[in-house]
Amino acid sequence: MDNYYFHMDNLSVGYDKKALIHDICIGIKKGEIVTLIGPNGSGKSTILKSITRQLQIIGGKVYFDDRNLNSFSYKELSTRMAVVLTERLRPELMTCHDIVATGRYPYTGRLGILSREDEEKVEEAMRAVHAESLGSRDFNNISDGQRQRVLLARAICQEPDIIILDEPTSFLDIKHKLDLLSILRDMAKKKQITVIMSLHEIDLAQKIADKIICVNGDTISHFGKPEDIFEENMIKELYEINNGFFDPLFGSIELPKPDGEAKTFVICGNGTGIPIFRQLQKEHTPFIAGILYTNDVDYRLARLLASKVITEEPFMEISEEAFQKAQKAMESCERIISTAVPVGSCNKRLGELIDAAKKSGKTEFV
Repeated sequence: MDNYYFHMDNLSVGYDKKALIHDICIGIKKGEIVTLIGPNGSGKSTILKSITRQLQIIGGKVYFDDRNLNSFSYKELSTRMAVVLTERLRPELMTCHDIVATGRYPYTGRLGILSREDEEKVEEAMRAVHAESLGSRDFNNISDGQRQRVLLARAICQEPDIIILDEPTSFLDIKHKLDLLSILRDMAKKKQITVIMSLHEIDLAQKIADKIICVNGDTISHFGKPEDIFEENMIKELYEINNGFFDPLFGSIELPKPDGEAKTFVICGNGTGIPIFRQLQKEHTPFIAGILYTNDVDYRLARLLASKVITEEPFMEISEEAFQKAQKAMESCERIISTAVPVGSCNKRLGELIDAAKKSGKTEFV
């Protein structure tokens, strides 16, 4: 199986013996982070529940460390695989420490009595997710974000070889999302723990995953490295985006460009235009941007939000043609916004454009 640590071989998953997603053939190496993305209801959770034996597999096989997943006893599997799903736990009269401690039960005797070493691992897991202060709190009386951290601590406490998570960043603020993903990255890269998870935030998936699984329709539409998956048209197709844009370079979602005739001209470059573009979009003000080199960071956003972008090829002096286009467009506008764009030898004609803007009497300098 090509040295894959976790392998789905012609897997079919679904409910009530009816396959919803079929022909899943995916190999995952030890220590990789693999993220499932796709629209709501596409079947990401169904796949995760199936490969954790919470749902019966409809067809095909799953191999874990060269063994058929079904050959593991539940106790053996609980020492090798940790699972954090989105279902809300409502345990009665359990503290957060108690919840985390259940991660050690596969290693204890029938009475579930924790040794000193087990207790140390519980404390270590709670420190790892910054939940030390929650130990004595009732699990039912903490926030959703805090619950998510406690459940992750429980998974860490199991000392698994593989951890499977369904939307682990749900209910978390940005700080704790970053903390959680950093923990998972460290687990994968330092301890060689394989991580399989679903995420709604495709910008985070792009940044953390080694491999991406795109779930759409009744099959896996794409599987590969983020740099191959996060291509503008591919993401638009996967999520059926028709009211905005996805920029793969920044991993950002952009609203549609403003409608109407552009009467505002923005002189910018080198990142100085981005805050202006976003403000104009909020105001629903159509605009023209220029003169931008096509490798300029401002160009990446202007091509999505501006009514028109006047461009020049990278590392070339601004041509007469580009200058005349910009000057003509600027003269037709009622408002000019000039940013503090650096002017050098290559873009020196941009300086001429700025001088012309000053003389027009309709320029705002920002």
